[in-house]
Amino acid sequence: MEIDGIISAVLIGVIVGVLGRLVVPGRQRIGILWTILVGIVAALIGSAIAAGFGVADTKGVDWIEWLIQIGLAAVGVAALDRSKARR
Repeated sequence: MEIDGIISAVLIGVIVGVLGRLVVPGRQRIGILWTILVGIVAALIGSAIAAGFGVADTKGVDWIEWLIQIGLAAVGVAALDRSKARR
């Protein structure tokens, strides 16, 4: 992976993390750095899942890939929030 690929993965991860956080109802007790990390991981895993289903590279915007990534980010944010609440 080249430097432009890493930078784009981080930027997409930030966007996916924030959108995933907005999907989860209520207030989350995690910081923005955790949100960004969850978004980056969700973006990478979501891209792999979309590639596995063959929907990663379509003509135009890859809406299905985005939905998978945002859904994974929402699950990640909710899971991290619940684990922080138990402490």
